[in-house]
Amino acid sequence: MEQAGKDQSTQRVHWYNNQVNRVRWAGVDSDEYRLQCGVRKGVLSSPIRFNLYVNELIECLSKEHVGCHIGETCFYNISYADDMVVLGPSISAVKHLVRLCESYAQQHGLSYNASKSEVVILKARKYNTKTLPEIMLGGVALKIVDKFKYLGHIITRELSDDMDVERERRALAVRGNMLARRFARCNEEVKLTLFKAYCQTFYTCSLWVRFTQKAYNTLRVQYNNVLRMLLRRPKHCSASGMFAEARTDDFFAIRRKRIASLPGRVRGSSNSMLRTLVDRLDCPLTKYWVDVIIGRDK
Repeated sequence: MEQAGKDQSTQRVHWYNNQVNRVRWAGVDSDEYRLQCGVRKGVLSSPIRFNLYVNELIECLSKEHVGCHIGETCFYNISYADDMVVLGPSISAVKHLVRLCESYAQQHGLSYNASKSEVVILKARKYNTKTLPEIMLGGVALKIVDKFKYLGHIITRELSDDMDVERERRALAVRGNMLARRFARCNEEVKLTLFKAYCQTFYTCSLWVRFTQKAYNTLRVQYNNVLRMLLRRPKHCSASGMFAEARTDDFFAIRRKRIASLPGRVRGSSNSMLRTLVDRLDCPLTKYWVDVIIGRDK
């Protein structure tokens, strides 16, 4: 076993020390070149290697205690792989965290892409944020935006979920039209299987709390219309009757199931920030979860 471990370690070193790369364009290969950083895609050890590389930065940020506090828990950083968000209660706090990130990158031979980095100032009721000092990254002033997308979820400075609900509605319309066009001649059983697989995800819908009834109803109608289109039902047929006949979940049932499953998974997480949010009874997210589960959101 020990010899096998040594052989595997030697093989990994060989991968990184001896790999060469080419770019193929229009059937033509470029000259060979070497990569001086990064991890190989598709290799089981790559996520572990990346975590070892980045964890030191996260630990460095956590020691500063300059993030946003909820109770005694400090929210300073949210990271998923190489997608990172730093949180601060003030411009100076965010500047400090950005400088730490930039310093860490320089020490390890990396650099941040300022054109792919943005700043969002969450709207405060009592403070005017029209004039703001610049936040620099690599000598470039970061762009201040009204919204940004993190892991596919749209976050706005007003913390409204309308834009994310609309994102999901558009995605649902695209998927529904694709299914109706490509599988028009299939039987209903096949269509229902495809509908459940492609049209009932409602990505991050469990996080929607602040939205207008107009945006919410538009998504619900879109969901109903997709099934009508797939099953070739009349435009004005009863939606509840259609879902009952098809023996599939309607819009409200999907939402309740998604929301009912999330609190349990969050409470079982080892992440202290997640547990802090879900355990607070005054959290808007927790309150809305209760409303949806007992049916008060209709």
